[in-house]
Amino acid sequence: MASMIEAERDQFLVAPRIGILATLRRGGFPVAVPVWFEWEGRVMRMFTNARSGKVRRLRRDPRASVLVANGVGEREAWVAFDGTVSISSEGAIELAERLAQRYWDMAELDRQAALSEWRKAAPSLRVLELTPQAIRMSRD
Repeated sequence: MASMIEAERDQFLVAPRIGILATLRRGGFPVAVPVWFEWEGRVMRMFTNARSGKVRRLRRDPRASVLVANGVGEREAWVAFDGTVSISSEGAIELAERLAQRYWDMAELDRQAALSEWRKAAPSLRVLELTPQAIRMSRD
């Protein structure tokens, strides 16, 4: 497998792909969960509820990794971000709205209803911002 260049990486990450966020339990064992994300060239942003396990684990240990891989039938490729995560309430609902537009067909009524519920719960949403210390990537 060949390494991607930054332009290829950024083009790969423009597509609505699922990231896998890995955080650490108290005993050091990893926990991996699927996440929506936004990559803007220097940080990766995700959102979650303030009471989620992700937030509890990241408050204890901010080290994390996010892996983004190709979809089935696509050319093999992946990008992994290793770094630390900061947690903020600033801009959480705005991020959730942008990601909903990216990942969902907002013409669907159930998607509109879900986004409406997120808006009602906006004070409990948090932005997870991963600042990479290392970016690993490969393609077929």
